Amino acid sequence: MMVAMLPLAAHAEEASGEGEQLNIPEIVLEHLADAYEWHIASYHGKHLSIPLPIIIRSGNTGKWHFCTHNSLPEGFFFSPEHHGKIYEKMADGSEKRPIDLSITKTVLQIWIVVAVLLIVFLSCARWYKHHDEKSEAPKGFVGMMEMFVMMIHDDVIKSSIGEKHYKKYAPYLLTVFFFIFTTNMIGLIPIFPGGANVTGNINITFFLALCTMLAINIFANKEYWKEIFWPDVPLFLKAYPAPVMPIIELFGVFTKPFALMIRLFANMMAGHAVMLSFTCVIFLGWSMGVGFGLGLNAFSIIMLLFMNLLELLVAFVQAYVFTMLSAVFIGLAHKEHGEE
Repeated sequence: MMVAMLPLAAHAEEASGEGEQLNIPEIVLEHLADAYEWHIASYHGKHLSIPLPIIIRSGNTGKWHFCTHNSLPEGFFFSPEHHGKIYEKMADGSEKRPIDLSITKTVLQIWIVVAVLLIVFLSCARWYKHHDEKSEAPKGFVGMMEMFVMMIHDDVIKSSIGEKHYKKYAPYLLTVFFFIFTTNMIGLIPIFPGGANVTGNINITFFLALCTMLAINIFANKEYWKEIFWPDVPLFLKAYPAPVMPIIELFGVFTKPFALMIRLFANMMAGHAVMLSFTCVIFLGWSMGVGFGLGLNAFSIIMLLFMNLLELLVAFVQAYVFTMLSAVFIGLAHKEHGEE
């Protein structure tokens, strides 16, 4: 999704204005990384940002410190080699990552998404509480939300898992879909409270994939585990001279959630990077002269408009694909004996 273009533009303009060579990969990676402040805009070297609470534990003293990015305790510093993460200078001269429970930009964006989802669904629940859905169909926003919920519930969850087991997984899968979709949509907003690179963060996609992996393997039936450790294949493939198929099937227990994690992360990260790169091209063109500036400006603006429209579709598609594949994998964990 599109991260904050205003801070990026200010960064690029500042670099070009000081005569520095515009390092597009460095600028893109910096703006894709998490941060301990929410940068809003820059003007003539002055930066407007929202400081976020930093909570770190010193490895030297064992004490907890509460501060902001402008008031780090002595011995702590932001490491440029580790994308601005906080490190501590130890007594022996080494550098170590402290225990860090800070409220970063990504964490704050998640809280904003949770607040939005609570407002949306509690307002819909309030409508159903005061109306009889059998005699009065929901309209407007409530009707649109019902359409989304029923589409995912019936066409994805119910059809992938099956009539017998789908109900206990529906709350989790609906939550996953709307969390990813809402996060991606808010990521399209170029200024606060949007623009954070949440689903382009490998830690977030790892946690979502881990939840799906636990849902698959903790509640799987015995037929699922039989297919892993003693599949219906010739004996020489599952026992002698080596248990080839069980090893492959057991490896698949981890590759399925890994594929979910990488697919979501890579697609969202790529969308962010492409849009940031086209923004940098505008300033790169002007640094090469007026002729290049006008030509690259027109090209970049057209491509940015196209990418914005494309990202609207990607925001939905990635949420849909993650939910659908999770439902399919969960459905495979409840395969009955003899079922094709």
